[in-house]
Amino acid sequence: MRTIGSGVRATPAQHSRKRIIIAFVLAALVALVAYSLWIEPFRVETVHTSVEGNVTSPLKIAQLSDLHTHGMGAREKRVVDILDDEKPDVIVITGDSLGGYGGTFGMVQEVFQQLHAPLGVWVVRGNYENWKPQQHEHSFYANAGVHLLLNSGTLLRNDVWLAGVDDPYTGKASLEGALTGAPPGIYTILLFHSPAYFDRVAGKIDLCLAGRTHGGQVRPPFLPPLFLPKGCWPYVEGWYSAKGTNSKLYVNRGIGWSGLPLRFNSRPEVTIITVEPAAKTARAN
Repeated sequence: MRTIGSGVRATPAQHSRKRIIIAFVLAALVALVAYSLWIEPFRVETVHTSVEGNVTSPLKIAQLSDLHTHGMGAREKRVVDILDDEKPDVIVITGDSLGGYGGTFGMVQEVFQQLHAPLGVWVVRGNYENWKPQQHEHSFYANAGVHLLLNSGTLLRNDVWLAGVDDPYTGKASLEGALTGAPPGIYTILLFHSPAYFDRVAGKIDLCLAGRTHGGQVRPPFLPPLFLPKGCWPYVEGWYSAKGTNSKLYVNRGIGWSGLPLRFNSRPEVTIITVEPAAKTARAN
């Protein structure tokens, strides 16, 4: 007869196996946290990609986003080294250059002054710049050696109009202002921070560049991001197109972090986008 509730004591070998499993799990968790805090946030990835467009010669763009900088640290120095090696024609920054938790515009200026390209460095506001406005904004950016695009545009080359708008979800974006002065039929590039704005401008712009998502910042493998800020979904990272149009969107994962100072499965990114003449691409194919 068996007595209900009577237990069987674990053997010493079973206790030992249990301790080994617990120790292994704890060690894996410690290694994961250490990697997310001190390794991945500094493993800046250079992503090379291309798109065809109505341009007469290739245009090499370096896109940065979400620097969230606190000055020239190891991550920023790595970005500058990448740009020096890549030698882009133009550098664009799609918002949130300002860092949280004590970040200042003086720190932003320190980084901007290290960025140089033949066709200039062009920036737009992100939500951080709208939450903590900089006085005398245009002169600040000019003194830092970069150009602010605030619902405005410029003839970057005879065949390219580069435009930028305020962050659509914390400011007042005006596509009309950004396109004022653009010659008819010219290839258009639009910078904005929050990628969901693509839904409003698709069909009116050739190439859109955005950020804000941080690629999810912490992403469990094979799963969607645990969190995305307002103004992002369904855009996370990389290329997107709008059905029925020729418009393309690229979402950059950013350089810095927000909230917790970590990244997992979403490395910081410098994107090198080459706009290739459409006729040249067709001949190559």
